[in-house]
Amino acid sequence: MAGNTALDLVNTLDNRFHEGGPDELLESYDDLLRFVQQAGLLTAAQVRRLRRQTGAEAERRRALDQVKELREAVAGVAYALLDAEELPIHGIATLQEYFHRANAARRLTDDGKRLVWSWPEGEKLSAPLWLLTREGEKLLLSEQVNRLRFCASDTCRWLFLDTSKNQTRRWCDMKICGNRMKARRYQARLAGE
Repeated sequence: MAGNTALDLVNTLDNRFHEGGPDELLESYDDLLRFVQQAGLLTAAQVRRLRRQTGAEAERRRALDQVKELREAVAGVAYALLDAEELPIHGIATLQEYFHRANAARRLTDDGKRLVWSWPEGEKLSAPLWLLTREGEKLLLSEQVNRLRFCASDTCRWLFLDTSKNQTRRWCDMKICGNRMKARRYQARLAGE
């Protein structure tokens, strides 16, 4: 995994740079709910409550579309940072809008042990959007952004945080992309002999 939920979100558009086109991993609101539950942003009980809400298909579609818009804004900024390009103005404006809306919606509450930020709309269908927005904000406005990398595989380029001791990680996953690249180099060496 990427080591960060916002980067995992960006990576839900798989094969982003593949000549055959990308693969969308968030095709439905249920896919989105599975993602935020796996990321630990919502509990299984919260996800069940969101799934049980009826008569709100348009709201589900809107929340999913907004999450994808957020994802692409994070991706645009992250890839521009990594490629040492000018940051996309539209992406920054989109992030500013989402960050502002998420922060305006949250409330300081008592969870019985301490003060925490929460969204009073926590049971609303837009909850995944606000939680993912917060994850994007925490990443892009932190020092962690200096550890941002992309996979060295030309067709993959998944984003991840390089938490290795000497900051030399090259692959999103050594077992997948790393092994593929090693196998290609080995085959090329054999063909050259």
